[in-house]
Parts: sequence; structure tokens; C-alpha cells
Amino acid sequence: MIRTAIVGTGGIARICHVPALRAQAHRARIVAAVDVDAARAEAFAAEHGIPAVYTDLHTMLEERRPDLVHLCTPPFLHADQAVACLESQAWVWCEKPVALSLAELDRIRGAEGPALAGGVFQHRYGSGARYLRDRITAGTLGRPLVAQCVTAWYRDEAYYDVPWRGTWGSEGGGPTLGHGIHQMDLMLAVLGEWAEVRAMAGRLARDVQTEDVSAALVRFDNGAIATVVNSVLSPREESYLRFDLTDATVELRHLYGYSNADWRFTTTSSGLKWEPPDDLPSSHTAQLAAFLDGYDAGIRPDLGRNTMELVTALYKAAITGLPVRRGEIDAADPFYGSLHGGRPEVFR
Repeated sequence: MIRTAIVGTGGIARICHVPALRAQAHRARIVAAVDVDAARAEAFAAEHGIPAVYTDLHTMLEERRPDLVHLCTPPFLHADQAVACLESQAWVWCEKPVALSLAELDRIRGAEGPALAGGVFQHRYGSGARYLRDRITAGTLGRPLVAQCVTAWYRDEAYYDVPWRGTWGSEGGGPTLGHGIHQMDLMLAVLGEWAEVRAMAGRLARDVQTEDVSAALVRFDNGAIATVVNSVLSPREESYLRFDLTDATVELRHLYGYSNADWRFTTTSSGLKWEPPDDLPSSHTAQLAAFLDGYDAGIRPDLGRNTMELVTALYKAAITGLPVRRGEIDAADPFYGSLHGGRPEVFR
């Protein structure tokens, strides 16, 4: 039985992580909840039958010695908390964004030993995405040519009343990091390695430090070219992915999660069909099952570095006005340590 703790007892823990753990009750048990707000933690524990409550992560790690910790806290806390868990020999499953920079992400990876860390990227695990990846790998849909990746969401001014939102220091970035990262991660999971990005970004309507919209062109190693849009200014909200291959177009329209019904398939060949063998929605529940399989086998989970490198490159391209190639952002690059590259006033 995998002894699990949940750190941060807000909405994402309640809506996504507890149901995912309940679905794995045959091999995982929640032994503790942690939150700086004691009343919230107590209410969360009472609601979900969790036996122990803490307001301090380090005390919980010392007293409960969990095997796995779910980090559901604000982004600026992730790196320090993940390192603390890993040093106590607890595995980590961390909400997005896992870190505020490539430097923080590499610090987490460097703290691994027997215990390992992974990020929440649940959209990779729906049956539609897995089926599409398999068909592209097999070559049955032809060669990838063009893609569109759109995260058109809406967040009003009240959303940013939460003190850590909209700031470089605590949220790390705007919708490019905090919202669009899921669709971009799924795009990369389907198309493979990216090669180059060119981008623009701006603060058009929200009173924040970061951008509230960005747009990019991404070229992939396989030659495919994608457009990427990330927005929190879109009243009609939608998450949209489109993949045009030589023999088919595959589209996905959803908002925060999808099932097989959200995919659309168009082909020039009567011999090609879209017939996923099962219908597993994208969800924390789907990913956690795979994560725990990896835990049992001792397999290192994905922290999402490839996706974080694309996010970082998009910011660098937008701020500098120059194309950015994969691999060029190393420890000497100012964008390695922060997404604003040492220019926090760039969008003000």
C-alpha cells in the first residue's frame, strides 16, 4: 500500500487528486493532508476521511514518512517543497507548472535519488491522444505537416485578486506557463521534438506583471509547423488542437478535459478510420494510474522538461524578438533562471 500525502487542500486537490487516489484505493491510501490554513486542512480531512492534518510540510514528512506526496500548492512553492519531499525519500507528483524556470526544474531533478518526481500532464493520457500518437508513429495517417494549438480561456480581474497570481515571482508567468502548458504538452506528445520557436506576447487587458496573451510559430524536427495561441482574454473559452497530416486531419475541441466524443477525424482515404479501442477521458485519474505503475516498477516519471523548454523559448523569443532553437537556453542564459530573462517590466 502506497502511503500518500496531499499538500495544498484547495480546489485542484479536492476536484482532481482525491478522486484519482480513490480510484487507486487498492494500492494507495491518503495518510495526511497539509495546508497553511489549518481550518481548511481540517475541513478537507474531515470531508475525505484523512487521518492526520498538518500546517507544516517538514513536520508531516518527519512524522508520517509518506511514500508519495501530491503537491497541489501555488507554483512558487513547488521547487522547495519537491526537494524537501525527495530528500525525505518521498516520491513527488506535482501540479503544473512544476517549476517557475528551467533552473528550478533542474534543481528538482538533481535532488532525486531513490525517490523520483513527476509532473501532472493529464492530457497525454486520454485514449484519443494515445491512439493518435500510435497512429502517427506507425505512419498510417501520413506525415505531420501543420498543427494548431489554442488555449483560449477567460480570466477576469477578480481572478487575479489571489495574491500569487499574475506575478513573475509567485506564478512565474502568464497564460503561456500557467494555462497553455497543457495543450502545448499534448502537442509535443503527438508531434515529438520541437526545433525552433518565434513568438510575440503582450499585456493587453489585465492588470498583471506578466503577459495575458501570447502567440508563436513552432517548427518541429519532423518539419511540421505549428501555430500556438495562449490567452486569458477569450470570452468563448476553448482548448483546440488540430493536426493536419498528408492523409488526414485530426481535431480536438474541449475545455479542461476530453473524451473520445471530442475528437473529429477527416481523411482523404476511405481506408482510414478513427476507431480508438477504448474511451478513457483525459484526467488526473488516468495519469495517476500510469504514475503508480511507474512507482511500482521504479521508472522515472516525466517532469515535463521538454515542454518547459518550449515555454521558456517562447518567452525568450517574444521578449527578444529573435528565434530560439531547442537546446540554446543553458545555465548561462538569463532566461534559464526566470521566464522574463531579467526584464520583469517588459510587459508593463
